[in-house]
Amino acid sequence: MKKYLYIYKATLIENLQYIMNILLGFISFFIILFVFLNLWEYIYSDTLSISGYSMNQMVWYVIITEIMWFGTRNRTLTNQISNDIKSGTIAYGINKPYNYLFYIVSKHLGEITIKFFLFLTAGILLGFSFVGKLYNFHIRFLPLIILAAFTGILINSVIRIGISILSFWIEDSGPFHWIYDKLIIVVGTLFPIEVFPVWIQPFIKGSPIYVVTYGPAKLIIDFTMDMFFKVFAVQLVYLVVTIFLLGILFKRGVKKLNVNGG
Repeated sequence: MKKYLYIYKATLIENLQYIMNILLGFISFFIILFVFLNLWEYIYSDTLSISGYSMNQMVWYVIITEIMWFGTRNRTLTNQISNDIKSGTIAYGINKPYNYLFYIVSKHLGEITIKFFLFLTAGILLGFSFVGKLYNFHIRFLPLIILAAFTGILINSVIRIGISILSFWIEDSGPFHWIYDKLIIVVGTLFPIEVFPVWIQPFIKGSPIYVVTYGPAKLIIDFTMDMFFKVFAVQLVYLVVTIFLLGILFKRGVKKLNVNGG
């Protein structure tokens, strides 16, 4: 465990040198939030509630999900794994005195820590400037909210690693990352599930959207213990299943590499 903590710390310190690169990512973050915050302001000009959400809740929902989206993206999960597989570098990685997948996750968390807190700070400032404080937020529930948010980040990381590992069998896993990205962006960050037609809501609740973005954001804007247990129970199932499938996928990929003389 110490070796992975060291990898995390080393990556974190290294990324302190690239804060300006992170700040450049705020441009698209601000543009998306500015457009949708003004859109919701226009929509709410004729009503006080949409699908049970006040304007205050809706704006904060979009801000929170965008923070989780922009603050946890990096190239380690989408590019490094695929490049390691295609170049054959992974053959060295899996023979080092650490688990390759744990190494990737530790490095990923080290890379996104600073980024996440920078986007979190910017998002909170924007939220207060647009609609003021989040009225239903209670600080006493923060530990449970952090637990759900961190679990969502882990699930998202495992799914992305799984997509990248497809490079053992296909030339480029990029299109699958693109599909997953657009699914999360369009369905999971811009609108809460309740806004969608009733017939499609069960499908969305069964998708990664529910555990990665919607669940944690919902707990922040309108926390209830019942909602927490629902979200966290589904997250645990997702985490166990995705890790299990990732383990099988990775073992088969490594076996294929060994058979082919990698």
